[in-house]
Amino acid sequence: MMNVNIICVGKLKEAYLRDACAEYIKRLGSFCKINVTELAESRLSDNPSDKEIASALSQEAKLMQSYLTAKGAFNIAMCIEGTQLSSPELSERIEKTSVDGFSTLNFVIGSSFGIDSAVKEQCRLRLSMSKMTFPHQLARVMLLEQIYRAFSISSNSKYHK
Repeated sequence: MMNVNIICVGKLKEAYLRDACAEYIKRLGSFCKINVTELAESRLSDNPSDKEIASALSQEAKLMQSYLTAKGAFNIAMCIEGTQLSSPELSERIEKTSVDGFSTLNFVIGSSFGIDSAVKEQCRLRLSMSKMTFPHQLARVMLLEQIYRAFSISSNSKYHK
């Protein structure tokens, strides 16, 4: 069974978002071993400078390293400049990682300021959900739903139809 890690910066603040995540995590349990890790978000001033943002992203990157360097891990950075895939394409990509010998998928969601470039360089895929802008906290729910949909497509379940 594949391991899927969602490595994200910050905690979900709204109960309805936590509930939605919990539902997809429960559903994913029949397809994979799913784990969501919430890393501490760096504190920034109300109007941070570019230098302050870069320092915060660097600190957050250090917290991600143990996941990104794990043996057998295929790392995916969730970032706006990434490739956009359809749900069937994501399903195929996940299947291919398993066939290629990867036992773990790491999806990295950064803070509202993004992901440090050093982390992006460690990722084999940069993935974008859309050209549209969504609330940062919603990204985790959307990602979990798409991972669930991808596994459902692979198993030919009715969910995707």
